[in-house]
Amino acid sequence: MFSGSLMVAAGVIAQPVLAQEDAKIQRVEVTGTNIKRAEAETASPVQILNRADIDKSGKATVAEFLQTLALDGAGSLPTGFGNGFAAGSTAISLRGLGATSTLVLLNGRRMAPFGRADDGQKTFTDLSTIPMEVVERIEILKDGASSVYGADAIAGVVNIILRKNFTGVVASASAGTSGYRDANQSKASVTAGFGDLEQDRYNVIFNAEVSKSDKLQNSDRAGRRDWIGAGDLRPWGYPMTTQFAAGYISGTNNASASPTGSIRDPKTLNYVSLPGCATLSATKNQDPGGGCLWYQDQFRSMQPQIDSVNLFARGTWQLNPDMQAYVEAGYSQRKTSFTMTPPSITPTVAFPPNASNPTGVINYGSGAGTTIVLAANHPQNPYGVPVRVRYAAFDVGPSTRSADNSFNRFVAGLKGNVAGWDFDTAYLHSETQLHLDYSNMLNMAVVKSALGDPNSKYFPYYIGAQAGKNPASLYAAMVTNAIADGTTKMDIIDFKASRELMPLAGGMMGLAVGAEYRRESLDSPSLSGTQDGSINASYVAAKGSQNIAALYAELLAPVLKTVELSAAVRYDKYSNFNSTTPKLGIKWSPMKELAFRSTYSEGFRAPGAAESGIESQSTGSATVRDPIRCPNGTPLPGATANDCAATVAAVKVGNPNLQPETSKGYTLGMVWDPLPNTSFAVDGWMIKRSNEINPLTYVEAAALPTAIRSDNNLTIGGVVTPNTGTLLISKAPYQNSSYTQISGLDVDAKQRFNLGEYGKLTADVRWTHVNSWKRVEKSGKAYEYAGTHGNCDTSNCAGTPKDKVNLILSWDKADWNVTGTANYRGKMSNVYFEGDLCASKLANGGNAPTADCTLASFTTFDMSFRWKAMKNLEVFGSVQNLFDKVAPLDPLTYGGMSYNPMDSSGAIGRYFKLGLKYKFK
Repeated sequence: MFSGSLMVAAGVIAQPVLAQEDAKIQRVEVTGTNIKRAEAETASPVQILNRADIDKSGKATVAEFLQTLALDGAGSLPTGFGNGFAAGSTAISLRGLGATSTLVLLNGRRMAPFGRADDGQKTFTDLSTIPMEVVERIEILKDGASSVYGADAIAGVVNIILRKNFTGVVASASAGTSGYRDANQSKASVTAGFGDLEQDRYNVIFNAEVSKSDKLQNSDRAGRRDWIGAGDLRPWGYPMTTQFAAGYISGTNNASASPTGSIRDPKTLNYVSLPGCATLSATKNQDPGGGCLWYQDQFRSMQPQIDSVNLFARGTWQLNPDMQAYVEAGYSQRKTSFTMTPPSITPTVAFPPNASNPTGVINYGSGAGTTIVLAANHPQNPYGVPVRVRYAAFDVGPSTRSADNSFNRFVAGLKGNVAGWDFDTAYLHSETQLHLDYSNMLNMAVVKSALGDPNSKYFPYYIGAQAGKNPASLYAAMVTNAIADGTTKMDIIDFKASRELMPLAGGMMGLAVGAEYRRESLDSPSLSGTQDGSINASYVAAKGSQNIAALYAELLAPVLKTVELSAAVRYDKYSNFNSTTPKLGIKWSPMKELAFRSTYSEGFRAPGAAESGIESQSTGSATVRDPIRCPNGTPLPGATANDCAATVAAVKVGNPNLQPETSKGYTLGMVWDPLPNTSFAVDGWMIKRSNEINPLTYVEAAALPTAIRSDNNLTIGGVVTPNTGTLLISKAPYQNSSYTQISGLDVDAKQRFNLGEYGKLTADVRWTHVNSWKRVEKSGKAYEYAGTHGNCDTSNCAGTPKDKVNLILSWDKADWNVTGTANYRGKMSNVYFEGDLCASKLANGGNAPTADCTLASFTTFDMSFRWKAMKNLEVFGSVQNLFDKVAPLDPLTYGGMSYNPMDSSGAIGRYFKLGLKYKFK
């Protein structure tokens, strides 16, 4: 009825059927339901993206392709998010509910998650492990599927289907470069298949794929592409002290880390910069307060260096007409490298409390007994008494964050027909090994003694312009690489079977049953040296395991020729809780060209090891308005504009008493084919996720009286007021607290035009509208995020636009295809939540980035072509961001330097790719 390239329903994927199926009516198995049926169209909305859709996009990886879709929202992990917990990975976040509420499957089964939790909390599937060249299609279930798949399918399911039956040998190679002749990419792959399943009774397919992407620095764009990659936003009216600034001196007893070093006058308590700034900082328009101002774009990467290898193999054997055996094996290795900033010598770090430090926090900048100082007789100290110092160790150099992730997956299974039952059973093992290596970290004990202890063998440590006097032995002792090796494992044994039960008025009633046993484990230790605060980084670790047993059943009842009912239920047993999740669906087809559909589903997400493990702890950060120093959006005397957009750190500790998140989801829609070449689908949806596992919000954590602050306290009413200094760190324990309720509309439409001798034209529109995205805290306080820059507790503070649209025009004629794709992201208010004050201010106090506090919408246009130059040779290419649109200036997000990570193509600029594909005879 409805074109399969736009939408099917009820599960995620139509999979091959076995030879014994009905000879008159071809029955298919739609993923998301285990009942084979004559129609792929069921009650649930599914977006199907075939190989042609992927090729026409011009995207190089599965993640790049999925993250351009209108369905993707806040909480997805882009390649360039190098300062995130899970740097080196990629993920999709349906409905903006986060990657942890989006279930990603490979050929209908799970994969081991990435070796480090996003935000130190959320485990997720890394899309980077999936080989792009062997993907056959991707199908996205837009409603929940916990009744079939179990946990994590609250926002929906992304099922990536790889080729299963292929003969021949195909080789391809491609290369890409930006309009600035940088960010170069190269890729090559070979796919080979042997044996015909029908004639030879076997088929073996093998794919090897290698790729390389060059690092792109923010400095490669700063000054060349308006504000893109620029830390210094003063040319566009912003104050000096925006979030990527450092080195400035901002009043009494307040200075940030400087490349020359700033020391505190013991009489006035004002910081004074040491000389030599011009040779160290790239910033020409310097701090009028006397500091040595610098910006992070001097060092930080925009996109990482990436080297990756993907291997995949599958074998299928037809044992007899009723039995088939299959094996899948996959391996992926991906090495990424991000350049970050040089280390500060006065961090505030958190770690598990111990006997010598029951608070688990060390404040090296102003803590009692832990403050780093220049000794009275240090050669660079003119005051004759120990003094505080603020220093960014440019002499040590920028830190490089390297992640080496190895992933493997093995499946062995048997499927067939016995006694009228179609069955499929398999064993799966999947594992990741993640090696992290952070260079140029500081041994804080050596730093402290080398600056402040005249009896130390490392004293004196010369800083700033005089660092050339230091011996190599000092750096050998003081500078270290922090490493960590994490592992995740998943083992599954599953079984499912289906059959027809009895005739009904509309056809045969179908039944499916299944069972699954799964063991999951995660062991992600913290970086070496963070266990007790001895290096300049906080502790981030997660550890835990769990066994899950599940049973499920489904019914499909075509009660009338025009009405089909469906129902499913699943029971999951965990060690400390259980969950029963039902799903109901109805499809009514009053005429051949029209169908109405609706579903109700319940779902859940079990607490992950990072959230519930007693050995788990992390420290995250987000941008908030300091409620003490910047009440009502205006800094108090002695505070600065930076306090109105402060970066607050929050310590999060695993809680073994957490209960699972639960959800209820509703869809109501229609599918209509009014004309032979016209397809239209519209679906309204609503999801309520309850009992959410969250740390205390960063806004609330910043307001806690127990929050740790510097001692540059404000003078209020002529009195120095305690605990009003610069916010450093707070506690944000995990809890079952809030609920989130979201609603919106999906519209998918496709029109085909026959142009006669001029070929065929296809227009495809995919529009997602978010009507409401509301989070309600335990206290009853509600935050509406739709159309705003929040939820900033979610990765990279990218915001929640109300509208995202993909418009695709594709022209085919003979051996040519040319496709243009417009990607639209709607405007957003630059507020943390609806009704809040503007989150960013200009230097003159006006709202930013515009007077009405609005981040403009952004549209890019991509063009691709494919040309069959010869019988076995195809030439393909693309231009991403054809019109070289510049992403709007975004002063709030920390996922991209002065641009929104959703708009990354507008940061990189126009990008060209060209490739060849050859099929050997």
